[in-house]
Amino acid sequence: MAVREILLLGHPGLYTRCTPVRQSEVGVLQALVQDLHDTMMDFRRRYQAGRAIAAPQINAMKRVVYMHIDQPVVFFNPILEDKSAETMGLWDDCMSFPDLLVKVSRHHSCRIVYRDQTWEEQSMDLKGDLAELLQHE
Repeated sequence: MAVREILLLGHPGLYTRCTPVRQSEVGVLQALVQDLHDTMMDFRRRYQAGRAIAAPQINAMKRVVYMHIDQPVVFFNPILEDKSAETMGLWDDCMSFPDLLVKVSRHHSCRIVYRDQTWEEQSMDLKGDLAELLQHE
């Protein structure tokens, strides 16, 4: 569909609470999912980085995360659960501040519960890098 502008750190849209996705919106949101894909792939081409992107980063205030590592995964209304007491410190970057690293602490493991593109409830148990990535988003 389109490569969209990524909002940069400080933009008020990045601090706006997103609205949940309703089942009736899933079909309409396929264009947004394609824009997330196109935007992330363009970022990846330019910066050699980028594994996931959240809808607010392209000024779409819906609870949608798009991740593409080995294959694309779309998370509608993701919720993090069962966050471990054990944490890890790391230097984090973001598409919204591409030339800046920030020291953060993340849970070593957690579970993400979400709806997929067919509106089925799914969950993933996450550890290490994948846990860090989805906590970031």
